[in-house]
Amino acid sequence: MLETQSYSRIRRGRLFPEIQWTEDQKNIYRNNLENHHQRCREIFERLQPELIKNHYNWFMAVDSESGDYFIDQDEEVVTQICLQKHPNATPFIFVINETGVAGRI
Repeated sequence: MLETQSYSRIRRGRLFPEIQWTEDQKNIYRNNLENHHQRCREIFERLQPELIKNHYNWFMAVDSESGDYFIDQDEEVVTQICLQKHPNATPFIFVINETGVAGRI
């Protein structure tokens, strides 16, 4: 009769154990992200009424630092255009419609 052997797996833990964020660091990151979103949202809401007429359901990438925005039908293309002009930017992507969001939640 053939006996089966059990193999135990070694649990490894975190990928980068030296990186441990404190609650303060997490809160600062969340606040910075929220401020970035609010600045981008203001730019989007200012431009939305005019853009919705001719570019409904197109994508819009907004750079909050410079105030630049880019429009295209494809999300990947609009992201690449934004990153080519502002390589260190974190663009925020909106859909040009009534809510600025694609899909339903």
